[in-house]
Amino acid sequence: MDGIAKAPRQSFRMRGRSYVALAFCRVVQIVGWLEEIDVTLARSPGFFAGKPDLSAVDLSQSAIAHLITSLEQRNIRILGIESVNAARLTTSMPTLLTGGRHCLLVQNEPKKPEAKPKPNLLLHSPVRSGQSIFSKGDVTMLGSVGSGAEIVAGGSIHGYGALRGRAKAGSSDNAAARIFCQKIEAELLAINGYYQTAEEIDVALRNRPAQAWLEGSIMKITPLS
Repeated sequence: MDGIAKAPRQSFRMRGRSYVALAFCRVVQIVGWLEEIDVTLARSPGFFAGKPDLSAVDLSQSAIAHLITSLEQRNIRILGIESVNAARLTTSMPTLLTGGRHCLLVQNEPKKPEAKPKPNLLLHSPVRSGQSIFSKGDVTMLGSVGSGAEIVAGGSIHGYGALRGRAKAGSSDNAAARIFCQKIEAELLAINGYYQTAEEIDVALRNRPAQAWLEGSIMKITPLS
């Protein structure tokens, strides 16, 4: 009886893997070049950490050996050497590399923390005369704002009652802020530093729902339909 043929068992697997390495290209005398590396390491001690490096040099055998020793003393690991005559390398030196291709190295910039949304303020009770309310975000009033009271908002102001005091929107340099109210009797309206006093607000708008916004440096006030 013929035996059953068994598939040969693999004792290892082959996987491709690529690494990015920095290529040191000498452009000045070795002493000056090493001094520049020392300056870089003093500023950023971990600059070369975890990055195997290539050295492209045109030196004698003894000079190459001295350079390798100098770099190793700075904790810079040498992966290989390229662009030199193989006869100048000894068996104790890193291997000769060929066929490398240029690639673009991008320095990762630290991410800026995302701006937190500005908190909005909801007022359930009327704002009485003499009170001053401030919010970095929008302010919404369910009640009225009394004469002599003040509302300051970094964003927009929304009023569902009579607005008799001072309303200042866009205080955080927000020219897109607006002021809405169900009954405009304001002593002063301001958006991003531009304002109109009670005397400047059209009499036809009084006691009516209205909105105010900026058009350039001019404040516009129109009735709400």
